[in-house]
Amino acid sequence: MRVPLSWLREYVDLAADATPEDVLAALVTVGFEEEDVHRFEITGPVVVGQVVSLEAEPQSNGKTINWCQVDVGPSNGGVRGIVCGAHNFTAGDKVVVTLPGAVLPGPFPIAARKTYGHVSDGMIASARELGLGDEHDGILVLSDLGIDAPVGTDAIALLGLDDVAVEINVTPDRGYAFSLRGVAREYSHATGATFRDPAERDFAELQPGSGHTAIVDDRAPVRGRVGASEFVTRVVRDVDPARPTPPWMIARLSLAGMRSLGVLIDITNYVMLELGQPLHGYDLDKLTGGITVRRANPGEKMTTLDGVERTLHVEDLLITDESGPIGMAGVMGGGTTEMSGTTQNVLIEAALFDPTTIARSARRHKLPSEASKRFERGVDPLIPFVAARRAADLMVELAGGTLTEEGGALFAEVFVEEIELPTGFVEGLIGVDYTDAEITGALTTIGADVSPSANGWTVIPPTWRPDLTDKWTLAEEVARIHGLDRIPSVLPTPPSGRGLTAHQQGRRRVADALAAAGFVETPAFPFTTEAQNDLHGSASGEHVPSIRLANALDGQAPFLRRSLIPGLLQTAHRNIARGLTDLAIFETGVVFLPEPGVEYGTEDVPPLGERPSDEKLAELNAAIPPQHRHVAVLLTGNVSPRQPGRPAEPAGLTEALDAVQIIAAAAGVEIDVVQSQRAALHPGRTGALRVGEEEIGYVGELHPAVADDADLPGRATVLELDLDRILSLAGGRIVAESLSTFTAATQDVSLTLPADVPAGDVRVALAEGAGALLESVRLVDDYRGEGVPEGSKSLTFALRFRADDRTLTAAEATEAKLGGVAVAAERFGAAIRD
Repeated sequence: MRVPLSWLREYVDLAADATPEDVLAALVTVGFEEEDVHRFEITGPVVVGQVVSLEAEPQSNGKTINWCQVDVGPSNGGVRGIVCGAHNFTAGDKVVVTLPGAVLPGPFPIAARKTYGHVSDGMIASARELGLGDEHDGILVLSDLGIDAPVGTDAIALLGLDDVAVEINVTPDRGYAFSLRGVAREYSHATGATFRDPAERDFAELQPGSGHTAIVDDRAPVRGRVGASEFVTRVVRDVDPARPTPPWMIARLSLAGMRSLGVLIDITNYVMLELGQPLHGYDLDKLTGGITVRRANPGEKMTTLDGVERTLHVEDLLITDESGPIGMAGVMGGGTTEMSGTTQNVLIEAALFDPTTIARSARRHKLPSEASKRFERGVDPLIPFVAARRAADLMVELAGGTLTEEGGALFAEVFVEEIELPTGFVEGLIGVDYTDAEITGALTTIGADVSPSANGWTVIPPTWRPDLTDKWTLAEEVARIHGLDRIPSVLPTPPSGRGLTAHQQGRRRVADALAAAGFVETPAFPFTTEAQNDLHGSASGEHVPSIRLANALDGQAPFLRRSLIPGLLQTAHRNIARGLTDLAIFETGVVFLPEPGVEYGTEDVPPLGERPSDEKLAELNAAIPPQHRHVAVLLTGNVSPRQPGRPAEPAGLTEALDAVQIIAAAAGVEIDVVQSQRAALHPGRTGALRVGEEEIGYVGELHPAVADDADLPGRATVLELDLDRILSLAGGRIVAESLSTFTAATQDVSLTLPADVPAGDVRVALAEGAGALLESVRLVDDYRGEGVPEGSKSLTFALRFRADDRTLTAAEATEAKLGGVAVAAERFGAAIRD
């Protein structure tokens, strides 16, 4: 909202030396955000001049210029010679002259310059050059504005070009501040300055008469609320639409961000900015019969003031006469009854429309307007009578009209619901020890009616504050009026048992651990193709059920993902295409796993604005497929680049398995790897990941054909785990083990056994047989060459032993090792390799 300060001074006392920054600072204290300061970018000397003579001089280029002698007053150099290309003035006219040294908006500095064979000592200005409008066909003749000022008068002050406007951001809940009336009241709250309400008028003089009462025929109200609850009309006859809009009004409208469109339209816009009540003026002679407010019929069309024919929706609220639609209520008028240069009689409309209806129509037709912006935020229901009379008075004063007894009024009783404000509630919520007088005083200041009750106060909010609906919003008003700076900066003490859940903490630990290990998190869109779901969402690549979106962002990827791998492949391709070839990326996110034969989704969507029942919520939840949170990793390129004396080290299964152990440690589980097969992965280089006997993911090298389809130039290794399931298997709180102060004993053991025995099973056997002294067991070598029988292999494990109460002897470590070997020999026929 842009607020010209000269206009603001009419309704609230501003200090004579108050700067725009001072005004903004005051408004910030009552909850507004400062945006900008707007001025007419013009500096003098700009004065009133009178044309003494003008001589038309045709030029060789076909243009005719006027060589003018213009009197600008003795103090400004007397008569000056000025070249002017306009022809809409004659000798004796008073005009606006910009003298050398002046700067016009642009910036456009003025200097004496030689042109068309003369030295032009200044410039005669048009309205557009002064920033007063778009008119540029001719210069600004002051008599056309009804001005007859002495020669040499400062034209900047005369035309209101010395005014300045402050701009504030108005939040959606404070629509009353989209008016000078509302901002002046808030400035009064901030500073204590006297506020003069422009809406305070004797209700008897606001009665519109009869003969033009509208009919509201709303047969399909939105959410049960009738589209129009008030509709006030007044008739002004014998207006002169050719009369000029006064310069002060043009200047104020311009600073407020609106163009001057003729005196009649300017008046309706001016009153809207002044009081916050949108108005519309109809050419009374173009109306056919009476006015009816109704919803649009199916397929009905109308042409709005912007010249666009619009197909209407059955929810759109229309202003109609016997000819059909003449306006889209609260949004934009129609072209058939608009006020124009031939209008003689005006019907002024000031109405109150349903905010939801107006908001939907404005968005549906992409027609945001100053009127809809106010209606959808709520307009004071007591203001339409005042606004209609104010506009009529201005049309009489500025357009020469005659106010008649014709008009009409359709209105409903205004009822504002009481709010109970308990004693102690405001202090408890805000954290400030307000006195009772401060609480009641703040609420009275904003216009509320406050009366004592058994437990505190009964508060009736003012009609212009539809956002005050409960005790919480009242408490916020008390805090705002008495200063938000009084609220102490104290960190609240979190109640016991709140905060992140165990699973949320686990997900963060896993993501943080991967990031700390050098992996980069790359979230992707959860959309993919059905083929990708089949390939990566199942071990065999068979068809699996997928959820198809009805309104997909990308028509080529309309399915919700069953795996995170397709998103990582897209991310890798995008980075490699831009020269980033060494990648270690991961994602944690939700996958969607519909069960075969189950239909998901629903067309029975509950209406907005009301909470669904528990049964409806249960039905909606049942229509959502199971969603599991996974974690996936992709590595490609090199782990370390090529260096002098050291070749590049490519990323592979070793690094992927390290990532598995990082995830396992962060989640608090032990993950084993067992060789397996997957359609998307390289045969022989794929492993199933298990926690105990339960499979919770996989790891492996991407199949060359799959990597080629994803446009990955080299090898890529991936892993994916069901993170939710891992955290569930981890159980409760993870307790760190105590660090022993005793020295560890390390021994290696090499076992010969059949080649088809999984190394993971052998490791488990060694751990079981070695007993409690074994701290860790790790596979360090897999040999299948000379010295090992055909069909066998040699596995070497590094064993570390430690006791909590003593330093182990070599004999104790050897005994524990042989216990593990015995179990491996029993289960797999393993023998210690010589």
